[in-house]
Amino acid sequence: MPKVKHAVATKKHRKRVLNAAEGQWGGRHRFYRRAMESVAKGRMYGFRDRKAKKRDFRSLWIVRINAACREHDISYSKFMSGLKKLKILIDRKMLAELAVSDNKVFGKLVEMVKA
Repeated sequence: MPKVKHAVATKKHRKRVLNAAEGQWGGRHRFYRRAMESVAKGRMYGFRDRKAKKRDFRSLWIVRINAACREHDISYSKFMSGLKKLKILIDRKMLAELAVSDNKVFGKLVEMVKA
């Protein structure tokens, strides 16, 4: 019978991969080779989508600010330009939160920009 080399390390590595594939459907969480493919692809998607998430949220904030600006009869670009000229440094995330939750304060910002 041949001598088994690296048995403990191999088992540990395979167990780690199969644990990472937990929750996958079918053989993707049972068979090592399928699990390897699944985990590798999942990590690629995760890396890609962590970058995409930032873009998605920024575009969501811009849409919300634009909708609130239109309610106050000003375009998004003129509003943002006016804020920059007045040196009001509020990021889009906070502006979107103001537009959704506290419309009065957002209205005051719009009035400052219009004036």
